[in-house]
Formats: sequence, C-alpha cells, structure tokens
Amino acid sequence: MKLISALFILLFVFVAANAQGGHEYAPIQEKEIKYKDWTFNDYGDSDKTNLRSFAEGKKLVMVVYFAPWCPNWHNEKPVAERLYAKYKNSGLAVIGVNEYGSLDELKSNLSESAVSFPIVVESEKRENKQTTTHYGYRKTTGDARNWGSPYNVFLEPSKLKKKGDVLTEKTFIVNGELIEAEAEKFIRQKLGLPATETAKPVAINASKTDVCKPTIGLKKP
Repeated sequence: MKLISALFILLFVFVAANAQGGHEYAPIQEKEIKYKDWTFNDYGDSDKTNLRSFAEGKKLVMVVYFAPWCPNWHNEKPVAERLYAKYKNSGLAVIGVNEYGSLDELKSNLSESAVSFPIVVESEKRENKQTTTHYGYRKTTGDARNWGSPYNVFLEPSKLKKKGDVLTEKTFIVNGELIEAEAEKFIRQKLGLPATETAKPVAINASKTDVCKPTIGLKKP
C-alpha cells in the first residue's frame, strides 16, 4: 500500500509538472545506455576535462547536456546549481556540457546567471545536432524532443568500468528538466544520506515558457 501511494504521488507530481506551460519535466529512469568516457575542452580556459578522471573520488556525478539559448536549460540551471551547492561536500559532482551554441552564447547565458560547477564544450553549432554523442545517447533513451536540452545523466563512480571506452552500460537518466524534489530524494539516497521530508517542491516559473527553440533567447549583435 505504501509503495502504491508513493508511486501515485510521484505520478501526480510528474503530471502536474508537465501541465505547466513550456516546461519539459521528466522523471529519473534507469536505462540501458553504453555511456562512453569523454574528454572535452573546458569553457573559460585551454584545459581539457576527462570524465573518468573527473569522477574519481566522487559518490555521484550528474552530467547535464544543454544548449545555452534554450529556455528549458534556463529553467533547470538554478535547480542544478542549488543541488550542487547543497550536496557537493557530500560527494555530488555536477558538470555541464555545452551543445549547439557558440562560446559567445554560452558566455551570455552565464553572465545572466552563473554556475559554480564546471562546464565543458562538445559542440558549438546547430548544424552539429545529429553528430554529437549527446544526440546518440538521448535517442537511445527515448528522448523524442527536437533539441534535447537539458538532458541529464547520473553516474555512480564506484560502478564505472576502470578501463575501456565504455564507462557503464546501464545508468539513470532524465529525458528533460529535473523534477527538483525527485532529484533531491534520488541524490540523497545515492549519497547515503537519510531521507528527508523537507525536500523542495517542483520549481515552476510563474510565467509561461516556450519549449526549446534555437531562435529563442538569442541576442542581436
């Protein structure tokens, strides 16, 4: 009975969240996905970040793929920042992966509201959409959105393969915006923290937001 009640509540939250105009909330799901190690250029300097090395010593890593011009990323960005700030000292790491937007667009996005977690760059052009690893992963996990921004992948470093290109063949993903209350509950569980009844409710903007389109949010030169 308790399990049925919990599932009903989660379903209610998910449906209610998606009923809000313009948001693309999605639940956390475990999916089969051959998620590979990567090395991408860091934003802001000339260094590179290797994911396997980045994950060392962490309990949970959230990789969030995003297009900097996408309103749905603008919605999730403060959520990801809150979760990172709250749980980074408990073993959570977050890293953003820029997709389909130029460095100028990324700079503009971060100037509006910065994040304290690192960001790397896989692609910078709209034309790259169907050639990125991001595109391949989200199609594998059933993401039917046009641009797939944001797209979240949770990795448990203790379960990742130590060698080879493939880090894991099954993990938890989100085909859309995080549902904050659900994400916080999931993170606490994976970090070995006690359950809490004070998790924040789903963060919903009061104004209607258009879904992710490449012409929205761009500033004229």
